[in-house]
Amino acid sequence: MSDLKFQAARPRRSVLYMPGSNARALEKGRSLAADALILDLEDAVAPDAKAMGREQIASALTEGGYGHRELVVRVNGLDSSWGEDDLRAMAHVGADAILLPKVETRQMIEDAIAVLDDAGGPTNLTLWCMMETPLGMLNAKDIAFAHERVGCLVLGTSDLAKDLHALHTPDRMPFMASLELCILAARAAGIAVLDGVHLDLNDDDGFRASCEQGRALGMDGKTLIHPKTIAAANDVFAPGADEIAWSRRIIDARAEAEAEGQGVLLVDGKLVENLHVDAAKRLVALADVIADMAGDASQAA
Repeated sequence: MSDLKFQAARPRRSVLYMPGSNARALEKGRSLAADALILDLEDAVAPDAKAMGREQIASALTEGGYGHRELVVRVNGLDSSWGEDDLRAMAHVGADAILLPKVETRQMIEDAIAVLDDAGGPTNLTLWCMMETPLGMLNAKDIAFAHERVGCLVLGTSDLAKDLHALHTPDRMPFMASLELCILAARAAGIAVLDGVHLDLNDDDGFRASCEQGRALGMDGKTLIHPKTIAAANDVFAPGADEIAWSRRIIDARAEAEAEGQGVLLVDGKLVENLHVDAAKRLVALADVIADMAGDASQAA
Protein backbone atom coordinates (compact mmCIF):
# COMPACT_ATOMS: atom_id res chain seq x y z
CA MET A 1 0.00 0.00 0.00
CA SER A 2 1.25 3.48 -0.81
CA ASP A 3 2.04 5.31 2.44
CA LEU A 4 1.23 8.62 0.76
CA LYS A 5 -2.21 7.41 -0.30
CA PHE A 6 -2.79 5.93 3.14
CA GLN A 7 -2.01 9.19 4.93
CA ALA A 8 -4.15 11.21 2.51
CA ALA A 9 -7.28 9.14 3.25
CA ARG A 10 -6.72 7.41 6.57
CA PRO A 11 -9.85 5.53 7.64
CA ARG A 12 -11.07 6.22 11.16
CA ARG A 13 -14.41 4.41 10.96
CA SER A 14 -13.93 2.53 14.23
CA VAL A 15 -11.76 3.87 17.04
CA LEU A 16 -11.74 1.59 20.08
CA TYR A 17 -10.81 2.62 23.62
CA MET A 18 -8.65 0.01 25.35
CA PRO A 19 -7.43 0.15 28.99
CA GLY A 20 -3.68 0.59 29.11
CA SER A 21 -3.45 -1.42 32.33
CA ASN A 22 -4.94 -4.53 30.68
CA ALA A 23 -2.13 -6.45 28.95
CA ARG A 24 -4.57 -8.96 27.49
CA ALA A 25 -6.57 -6.16 25.83
CA LEU A 26 -3.41 -4.60 24.39
CA GLU A 27 -2.50 -7.96 22.88
CA LYS A 28 -6.01 -8.52 21.51
CA GLY A 29 -5.87 -5.13 19.82
CA ARG A 30 -3.35 -6.51 17.33
CA SER A 31 -6.02 -8.72 15.77
CA LEU A 32 -9.11 -6.51 15.92
CA ALA A 33 -10.61 -4.96 12.78
CA ALA A 34 -10.67 -1.46 14.28
CA ASP A 35 -9.11 1.30 12.20
CA ALA A 36 -7.60 2.86 15.32
CA LEU A 37 -7.01 2.05 18.97
CA ILE A 38 -7.00 4.53 21.83
CA LEU A 39 -4.76 3.04 24.51
CA ASP A 40 -6.16 4.69 27.60
CA LEU A 41 -4.32 5.95 30.65
CA GLU A 42 -7.14 8.16 31.88
CA ASP A 43 -10.69 7.04 32.69
CA ALA A 44 -10.10 3.32 32.08
CA VAL A 45 -7.14 3.05 34.50
CA ALA A 46 -7.37 3.17 38.29
CA PRO A 47 -5.05 5.60 40.11
CA ASP A 48 -2.88 2.83 41.55
CA ALA A 49 -2.44 1.30 38.06
CA LYS A 50 -1.35 4.44 36.17
CA ALA A 51 2.38 3.67 36.29
CA MET A 52 1.82 0.06 35.24
CA GLY A 53 -0.39 1.25 32.40
CA ARG A 54 2.37 3.53 31.11
CA GLU A 55 4.86 0.69 31.15
CA GLN A 56 2.51 -1.74 29.40
CA ILE A 57 1.55 0.71 26.66
CA ALA A 58 5.18 1.66 26.08
CA SER A 59 6.10 -2.01 25.83
CA ALA A 60 3.22 -2.82 23.46
CA LEU A 61 3.99 0.09 21.15
CA THR A 62 7.69 -0.68 21.12
CA GLU A 63 6.96 -4.32 20.30
CA GLY A 64 4.59 -3.31 17.49
CA GLY A 65 2.58 -5.80 15.48
CA TYR A 66 -0.50 -3.56 15.08
CA GLY A 67 -0.33 -3.36 11.31
CA HIS A 68 -1.95 -0.27 9.82
CA ARG A 69 -4.06 0.44 12.89
CA GLU A 70 -3.65 4.01 14.07
CA LEU A 71 -2.34 4.00 17.64
CA VAL A 72 -3.35 6.80 19.97
CA VAL A 73 -2.56 7.14 23.67
CA ARG A 74 -5.00 9.03 25.88
CA VAL A 75 -3.05 10.61 28.71
CA ASN A 76 -4.22 12.17 31.93
CA GLY A 77 -4.56 15.94 32.03
CA LEU A 78 -1.64 18.14 32.99
CA ASP A 79 -3.71 19.34 35.95
CA SER A 80 -3.55 15.81 37.41
CA SER A 81 -0.78 14.01 39.29
CA TRP A 82 -0.06 11.79 36.27
CA GLY A 83 -0.37 14.00 33.19
CA GLU A 84 3.21 15.22 32.79
CA ASP A 85 4.67 11.77 33.48
CA ASP A 86 2.25 10.29 30.93
CA LEU A 87 3.35 12.76 28.25
CA ARG A 88 7.03 12.21 28.92
CA ALA A 89 6.65 8.43 28.89
CA MET A 90 4.61 8.42 25.67
CA ALA A 91 6.64 11.06 23.81
CA HIS A 92 8.83 8.63 21.87
CA VAL A 93 7.36 5.12 22.03
CA GLY A 94 5.91 5.14 18.52
CA ALA A 95 2.35 6.37 19.06
CA ASP A 96 0.69 8.00 16.06
CA ALA A 97 -1.02 10.55 18.28
CA ILE A 98 -1.55 11.66 21.87
CA LEU A 99 -5.13 12.26 22.99
CA LEU A 100 -5.50 15.09 25.50
CA PRO A 101 -8.54 14.94 27.82
CA LYS A 102 -10.97 17.80 28.47
CA VAL A 103 -9.31 20.31 26.18
CA GLU A 104 -10.77 23.77 26.70
CA THR A 105 -8.14 26.27 25.61
CA ARG A 106 -5.29 26.79 23.18
CA GLN A 107 -2.93 27.05 26.15
CA MET A 108 -3.63 23.45 27.19
CA ILE A 109 -2.41 22.28 23.78
CA GLU A 110 0.67 24.48 23.86
CA ASP A 111 1.55 23.24 27.35
CA ALA A 112 1.27 19.59 26.25
CA ILE A 113 3.44 20.21 23.19
CA ALA A 114 6.07 21.89 25.37
CA VAL A 115 6.27 18.80 27.59
CA LEU A 116 6.43 16.41 24.63
CA ASP A 117 9.16 18.44 22.94
CA ASP A 118 11.15 18.73 26.18
CA ALA A 119 10.95 14.93 26.52
CA GLY A 120 12.46 14.51 23.06
CA GLY A 121 9.31 13.50 21.22
CA PRO A 122 9.14 13.87 17.43
CA THR A 123 8.14 17.35 16.35
CA ASN A 124 5.41 15.92 14.11
CA LEU A 125 3.69 13.87 16.83
CA THR A 126 -0.01 14.60 16.36
CA LEU A 127 -2.33 15.73 19.13
CA TRP A 128 -5.98 14.71 19.35
CA CYS A 129 -8.30 16.71 21.59
CA MET A 130 -11.16 15.39 23.72
CA MET A 131 -14.11 17.75 23.37
CA GLU A 132 -16.19 17.00 26.44
CA THR A 133 -16.95 20.20 28.35
CA PRO A 134 -19.18 23.21 27.66
CA LEU A 135 -16.16 25.55 27.55
CA GLY A 136 -14.39 23.22 25.16
CA MET A 137 -17.37 23.34 22.80
CA LEU A 138 -17.50 27.13 22.93
CA ASN A 139 -13.77 27.22 22.10
CA ALA A 140 -13.89 24.53 19.40
CA LYS A 141 -12.57 26.83 16.68
CA ASP A 142 -9.62 28.04 18.77
CA ILE A 143 -8.77 24.45 19.69
CA ALA A 144 -8.95 23.16 16.12
CA PHE A 145 -6.66 25.98 14.93
CA ALA A 146 -4.44 26.02 18.03
CA HIS A 147 -1.43 24.32 16.43
CA GLU A 148 -0.48 22.58 13.21
CA ARG A 149 -0.04 19.37 15.20
CA VAL A 150 -3.72 19.20 16.21
CA GLY A 151 -5.11 16.40 14.04
CA CYS A 152 -8.50 15.39 15.41
CA LEU A 153 -11.38 16.46 17.65
CA VAL A 154 -12.91 13.59 19.63
CA LEU A 155 -16.39 14.01 21.10
CA GLY A 156 -16.79 12.98 24.73
CA THR A 157 -20.55 13.03 25.08
CA SER A 158 -20.67 11.18 28.42
CA ASP A 159 -18.80 13.88 30.33
CA LEU A 160 -20.58 16.54 28.32
CA ALA A 161 -23.99 15.16 29.34
CA LYS A 162 -22.97 15.41 32.99
CA ASP A 163 -21.85 19.02 32.66
CA LEU A 164 -24.89 20.03 30.60
CA HIS A 165 -27.30 18.21 32.93
CA ALA A 166 -28.57 16.65 29.71
CA LEU A 167 -30.15 13.29 28.94
CA HIS A 168 -28.96 10.63 26.49
CA THR A 169 -31.92 10.52 24.11
CA PRO A 170 -32.19 8.33 20.99
CA ASP A 171 -32.07 11.33 18.67
CA ARG A 172 -29.18 12.94 20.61
CA MET A 173 -30.76 16.36 20.26
CA PRO A 174 -29.30 17.56 23.60
CA PHE A 175 -25.84 17.28 22.02
CA MET A 176 -26.57 18.49 18.51
CA ALA A 177 -25.21 22.02 18.96
CA SER A 178 -21.99 20.62 20.41
CA LEU A 179 -21.59 18.03 17.66
CA GLU A 180 -22.11 20.65 14.98
CA LEU A 181 -19.66 23.12 16.57
CA CYS A 182 -16.94 20.48 16.56
CA ILE A 183 -17.69 19.38 13.00
CA LEU A 184 -17.61 22.98 11.79
CA ALA A 185 -14.33 23.67 13.58
CA ALA A 186 -12.69 20.47 12.38
CA ARG A 187 -13.70 20.92 8.76
CA ALA A 188 -12.63 24.58 8.79
CA ALA A 189 -9.22 23.52 10.11
CA GLY A 190 -8.95 20.54 7.77
CA ILE A 191 -8.68 17.95 10.55
CA ALA A 192 -10.62 14.83 11.54
CA VAL A 193 -13.59 14.63 13.91
CA LEU A 194 -14.87 11.53 15.71
CA ASP A 195 -18.25 10.88 17.27
CA GLY A 196 -18.74 10.01 20.93
CA VAL A 197 -19.37 6.53 22.32
CA HIS A 198 -22.71 4.72 22.54
CA LEU A 199 -23.03 3.48 26.11
CA ASP A 200 -25.69 0.73 25.81
CA LEU A 201 -23.94 -2.37 24.48
CA ASN A 202 -27.25 -4.25 24.32
CA ASP A 203 -28.77 -1.65 21.99
CA ASP A 204 -27.53 -2.79 18.58
CA ASP A 205 -30.18 -0.87 16.65
CA GLY A 206 -29.54 2.29 18.63
CA PHE A 207 -25.81 1.98 18.05
CA ARG A 208 -26.23 1.66 14.30
CA ALA A 209 -28.64 4.58 14.26
CA SER A 210 -26.09 6.66 16.16
CA CYS A 211 -23.41 5.74 13.61
CA GLU A 212 -25.72 6.59 10.72
CA GLN A 213 -26.54 9.94 12.28
CA GLY A 214 -22.86 10.66 12.89
CA ARG A 215 -21.97 9.90 9.30
CA ALA A 216 -24.86 12.01 8.01
CA LEU A 217 -23.58 14.92 10.10
CA GLY A 218 -20.08 14.54 8.64
CA MET A 219 -18.17 12.59 11.28
CA ASP A 220 -15.19 10.51 10.15
CA GLY A 221 -15.99 7.64 12.48
CA LYS A 222 -17.16 6.48 15.88
CA THR A 223 -15.32 5.99 19.16
CA LEU A 224 -16.16 2.61 20.70
CA ILE A 225 -16.03 0.91 24.08
CA HIS A 226 -16.33 -2.74 23.01
CA PRO A 227 -14.98 -4.84 20.12
CA LYS A 228 -18.48 -6.17 19.34
CA THR A 229 -19.37 -2.78 17.83
CA ILE A 230 -16.43 -2.57 15.41
CA ALA A 231 -18.12 -4.32 12.49
CA ALA A 232 -21.19 -2.08 12.50
CA ALA A 233 -19.10 1.10 12.71
CA ASN A 234 -16.88 -0.08 9.88
CA ASP A 235 -19.92 -0.84 7.76
CA VAL A 236 -21.73 2.46 8.34
CA PHE A 237 -18.73 4.75 7.94
CA ALA A 238 -17.33 2.99 4.88
CA PRO A 239 -18.38 4.22 1.43
CA GLY A 240 -21.12 2.00 0.00
CA ALA A 241 -20.81 0.16 -3.29
CA ASP A 242 -23.30 2.49 -4.99
CA GLU A 243 -21.46 5.56 -3.68
CA ILE A 244 -18.15 4.25 -4.98
CA ALA A 245 -19.57 3.37 -8.39
CA TRP A 246 -21.20 6.80 -8.76
CA SER A 247 -18.02 8.54 -7.63
CA ARG A 248 -15.91 6.69 -10.18
CA ARG A 249 -18.44 7.54 -12.90
CA ILE A 250 -18.34 11.26 -12.29
CA ILE A 251 -14.53 11.27 -11.97
CA ASP A 252 -14.25 9.54 -15.35
CA ALA A 253 -16.93 11.75 -16.88
CA ARG A 254 -15.18 14.92 -15.71
CA ALA A 255 -11.89 13.71 -17.21
CA GLU A 256 -13.59 13.00 -20.53
CA ALA A 257 -15.35 16.38 -20.52
CA GLU A 258 -12.11 18.21 -19.84
CA ALA A 259 -10.36 16.32 -22.64
CA GLU A 260 -13.10 17.41 -25.02
CA GLY A 261 -13.08 20.99 -23.79
CA GLN A 262 -16.58 20.83 -22.31
CA GLY A 263 -17.33 23.20 -19.44
CA VAL A 264 -20.70 21.83 -18.34
CA LEU A 265 -21.04 18.21 -17.26
CA LEU A 266 -24.27 16.27 -16.86
CA VAL A 267 -24.31 12.66 -15.63
CA ASP A 268 -27.70 10.95 -15.67
CA GLY A 269 -29.28 14.39 -15.96
CA LYS A 270 -27.49 15.68 -12.86
CA LEU A 271 -25.17 18.67 -12.98
CA VAL A 272 -21.67 17.70 -11.81
CA GLU A 273 -19.39 20.49 -10.63
CA ASN A 274 -15.82 20.51 -9.40
CA LEU A 275 -16.98 20.27 -5.79
CA HIS A 276 -18.74 16.99 -6.60
CA VAL A 277 -15.62 15.64 -8.29
CA ASP A 278 -13.44 16.63 -5.33
CA ALA A 279 -15.80 14.83 -2.94
CA ALA A 280 -15.85 11.80 -5.24
CA LYS A 281 -12.05 11.63 -5.31
CA ARG A 282 -11.91 11.76 -1.51
CA LEU A 283 -14.47 8.98 -1.22
CA VAL A 284 -12.73 6.75 -3.79
CA ALA A 285 -9.37 7.27 -2.11
CA LEU A 286 -10.90 6.27 1.23
CA ALA A 287 -12.52 3.20 -0.31
CA ASP A 288 -9.24 2.16 -1.93
CA VAL A 289 -7.36 2.39 1.37
CA ILE A 290 -10.06 0.38 3.17
CA ALA A 291 -9.83 -2.29 0.47
CA ASP A 292 -6.04 -2.37 0.79
CA MET A 293 -6.29 -2.73 4.55
CA ALA A 294 -8.76 -5.59 4.22
CA GLY A 295 -6.41 -7.30 1.77
CA ASP A 296 -3.47 -6.91 4.13
CA ALA A 297 -5.52 -8.34 7.00
CA SER A 298 -6.59 -11.39 5.01
CA GLN A 299 -2.97 -12.08 3.97
CA ALA A 300 -1.82 -11.78 7.57
CA ALA A 301 -4.50 -14.27 8.63
